[in-house]
Amino acid sequence: MSQKHGEIDLIEELRSELIGYCYRMMGSIFEAEDAVQDTMLRVWQNWDQIRQHSSRKAWMYRIATNVCLDRLRNAKRRALPMDLSEPAAIIMEPRDSMARNSWVWPAPDTAYDPVNIVISRETIRLSFIAIMQLLPPRQRAVLILLDVFRWSANEVADAMGMTAAAVNSALQRARATIAQSNLRSDDLQGGDVQADQQLLARYMEAFEQYDIEALLALFHENGSLSMPPFTMWVRGSSNLSSFYNTTRSHCLDSRLLPIRANGNSPAFAQYVPNGRDGLLTPWSIQILEVKHDKIAHIHHFIDSELFVRFGLPTGLDANQDFFNIYR
Repeated sequence: MSQKHGEIDLIEELRSELIGYCYRMMGSIFEAEDAVQDTMLRVWQNWDQIRQHSSRKAWMYRIATNVCLDRLRNAKRRALPMDLSEPAAIIMEPRDSMARNSWVWPAPDTAYDPVNIVISRETIRLSFIAIMQLLPPRQRAVLILLDVFRWSANEVADAMGMTAAAVNSALQRARATIAQSNLRSDDLQGGDVQADQQLLARYMEAFEQYDIEALLALFHENGSLSMPPFTMWVRGSSNLSSFYNTTRSHCLDSRLLPIRANGNSPAFAQYVPNGRDGLLTPWSIQILEVKHDKIAHIHHFIDSELFVRFGLPTGLDANQDFFNIYR
């Protein structure tokens, strides 16, 4: 019985880090969690074979990799809006949108990495996830296991059913692709690891009061915002001002719940009045990219299902004080 409990513990210990691996592979927390669920099912179905292997962890990663490769076989590249188009020339309410499977989506800031490795927060930031999507899936897996999780070439070869030489060749090609990439979102890498709490408090106050002048003062002159699933994104102070004015009626009386996402990035869950009973309902997850104590970009991810994945309330009392709840 104790051996069986130990096996269950091993599987459950790996679940969290497998989500981190699959999220980097898939670019979506929705797909990552589904892939890990599929992985766990296959693990239990093949456990008699896996338990005889010298590295059960490598076997589980091999299964997770195959699940991801299967799901990515006919998938198109996920992206952030700024990597697909130029900023909006005419500011209006966003209309054109793309399906959920077109976009890189955020992930809650939970323990999605190996417990014995301190992995750079940069490798879970949205800009890193976006650049991973440029790589063919097998190269993506090799780079994540070698450069992010810091496995050896032999360990990766064992997990992926490849030779060490093939692993190193795939890694070189992946690094070359990244070096030649020219994504706008890559400019967001290297932002402030710890955003100033005063900046976040000022942003929260300005947004909830919908003080556009105060909001603009927090941005860099060439700051920007985007709002998947809408393709439109906005850059520059004057365009941001026009956008905030255009969307005033929708965002007025919103409340923000402070959270953390994607490598401890500062973030807020935005709730909007539902117009019926005075309660607030989920609208978007806002992730702030901060550089030199000012906002470089705000991602507004508009999908109420994200609130479930983040473990957030499905409704809030407008009179509650939110700032210290999820810090």
